[in-house]
Amino acid sequence: MSRTRNLSLFLILAAVWGSAFMAIKAGLTYFPPVLFAALRYDVAGVVMLAYAAYVVDDPIPRGRDEWTTVAVGATLIIAAYHAFLFIGESDPAVTSAVAAVIVSLSPVLTTVFARAFLPSERLTLVGVVGLLVGLAGAVVLAAPDPSNLTGGGTVAKLLVLLAAASFALGSVLTRASDDDLPIETMEAWSMLLGALLMHLLSLALGESVADVTWSTEAMLALGYLSIVASGLGFLIYFDLLDRLGPIEINLVSYVAPVFAAVSGWLFLNEAITSNTVAGFLIICVGFALVKRAAFRDALREYGVVG
Repeated sequence: MSRTRNLSLFLILAAVWGSAFMAIKAGLTYFPPVLFAALRYDVAGVVMLAYAAYVVDDPIPRGRDEWTTVAVGATLIIAAYHAFLFIGESDPAVTSAVAAVIVSLSPVLTTVFARAFLPSERLTLVGVVGLLVGLAGAVVLAAPDPSNLTGGGTVAKLLVLLAAASFALGSVLTRASDDDLPIETMEAWSMLLGALLMHLLSLALGESVADVTWSTEAMLALGYLSIVASGLGFLIYFDLLDRLGPIEINLVSYVAPVFAAVSGWLFLNEAITSNTVAGFLIICVGFALVKRAAFRDALREYGVVG
C-alpha cells in the first residue's frame, strides 16, 4: 500500500509540475513574463508560509546563516530560475515540452555543481561522459542554426538552460549550508523574497500591471501555477522527499516532460518534434551515467539486482 501511495503521489507530482510548463506558456499570452512569475510567487509564498506555520515550531528564519540560505534560495532557485524560464518560454519556438526537457538537465547540473563546491567529491570518467552526453542532448534539443544563432529560438532555449543552471546551483548552495533551517521555512521565505526580487526586475524591464490582460484564462493560469503547481506540488514534494530520498524524487524531472508534452499538445496544439524526443532520451542517458551508482544502490534495495 505504501509503495502504491508513493507511486501515485509521484505521478501526480510529475503531472502537476509537467503541466505547469503548459500553464506558463498559456499565461504568457496575458502577462509580461517576469511580472507573471512574480505574481505566481506572491500567492505561492503566502500559501507556503501558512503551511510552514502549521508544521514548523518557528516558521521565521533566525540569525545570519539562516537568512543567507533564504537569500540564496530566493535569488537562484526562485528569482533567477523563474525569470529565465518565463522569458525563455515567451518565445514561440520554446514549447512546453522543450522547456521541460531542458529543465530536466537540472539533476545533471546539480551533480556537477556539487563536485565543484565540494572538492572531496569528484566526477569519475564515466560521470564526465554522462555530463557531456547530457549537454549533447540539450544541443540536439536546441537544434541551433549555425548561420543564424540568434534565430529559431536558440537564445530563448539558452535562457531556459540558464534557468536550469540557476536552480541547480541554488540547490547545491542551500544544501551545503550548515544551518538547521527547516525546508518548509526556507521555501516559504525564499518564495516571498524571490517574488520581491522579480517585482523589482519587472519594474526595471518596464513591465507594468497595465500590460496584463485580465481574463478567465489568465486567472486560471495564475491560479494553477500558484495553488496547484507551487502549493500542492511542493506539499507532495516534501512528503515524497522524506519517504523516497533525493535520488528517487529527482526522477520527477525525467517524467515531467511527458506530461508537459501531452498537456501542451492537448491545450495549446503544440507539436512534439523528433528533436524534442531525441534530446529527452539523450539527457536521460546522461543522467543515468552520472547517477549510475545511486541507481544501482536503489535497485539493490528493491531486490532487482544482487
